[in-house]
This record gives sequence, structure tokens and C-alpha cells, in this order.
Amino acid sequence: MSVGESATPLGKVRGLGSAREGGEHWISERVTSAALLLLGAWLVASLLLLPSLDHGTIVEWLRGASGAVPMALFIVIAFKHALDGMKVVVDDYVHDEGNRFGLNLILLFLAVGGAAWALFALARIAFGAQA
Repeated sequence: MSVGESATPLGKVRGLGSAREGGEHWISERVTSAALLLLGAWLVASLLLLPSLDHGTIVEWLRGASGAVPMALFIVIAFKHALDGMKVVVDDYVHDEGNRFGLNLILLFLAVGGAAWALFALARIAFGAQA
């Protein structure tokens, strides 16, 4: 063993990967992907079952719990999935720690702001606020 390799073979096997974070992030991406597939199928099926796709029909559909609740879940999970994916890109390709931190912070603000804006718009529709 060289000076730089102080871990035993068992320690290397039990290691959490090169980033020392393990599979948590990988599993989170897969779970949000599966949720988006299910919610995306729900969205397409729901839109196809509507009598028409005009503004009034969509608003009426989103005012019901069967439209608004899954749509809110879709919004939250979509922004979470997008944030996770963009963080992977930044972590892989931005090597300066300060720039990586700054970009990840900007991505977090954009994701939270975008999700909040979308949820606010959905809430206005669901609770019947006038424009």
C-alpha cells in the first residue's frame, strides 16, 4: 500500500463512491423519473379525455381536486428532477469550487422560484381568483 492509499480493501469496498455520496442521488433521480412518467401519462390521458381543450375547459378541470392535486405534484417533482439533473452537469463540468457553489446556488434559486411561480398560478386557477 502506498502512502496515499490508507484504506483497507474492505474499506474500499464499503466506500461510498468517488464523491463519497453513495447512491442516494442516483436513486432520487430514478424515483423522480418514474414519478414523472406516471404523472406525465396521467396528464396526457386526462387531457385526451376532456371534451375540448379550450381555456374554459382546462380551467374547469384544474379547479377540481382530481386535476389540481396531481398537477401540483407534477410541478414539484418536475422542478426537483430538473434541479438534480442540472446539478450533476455543474458538478461534472465546473471544476472551480467557488464557481460550482455559485452556479448551484443560482440553479436552486431558479428551481424554487420557478416552482413557486407555477404553484402560485395553479393555486389562482384552482381557487378561482380572477385575473
